Amino acid sequence: MIIQSQRVKKAILTALADEEMTKILNTIMHHSKSIADITRENNIAHTTCYRKTKLLINEGLVRVDKIVITPEGKKFSLYYSVFKSVNVKYESNNVIVEAEQNSDIIKKAMARFYSLE
Repeated sequence: MIIQSQRVKKAILTALADEEMTKILNTIMHHSKSIADITRENNIAHTTCYRKTKLLINEGLVRVDKIVITPEGKKFSLYYSVFKSVNVKYESNNVIVEAEQNSDIIKKAMARFYSLE
């Protein structure tokens, strides 16, 4: 799908230009993961990971898959990337951003939703 919104285009380009955001997106592209998992796998500072993940959520590039409550009563969220791939093209003073939705995660969410019956 071609991204029409200038705000979303800018968010995608900003995320791709940022090394930590790119690492976060790559880590949660195929499997939902917690901030602790993302920081451990990418050697990103915990606070940086939280801050950048929050920015990605606010821009609509990342979503919460589910909230987990541990036996001790602590809560944490699992995050996933909304897009599976992104292609950027600059042509005649026009930036074209094409993105493929992350349908694997969507299918998993739908299966979980319908299993609640």
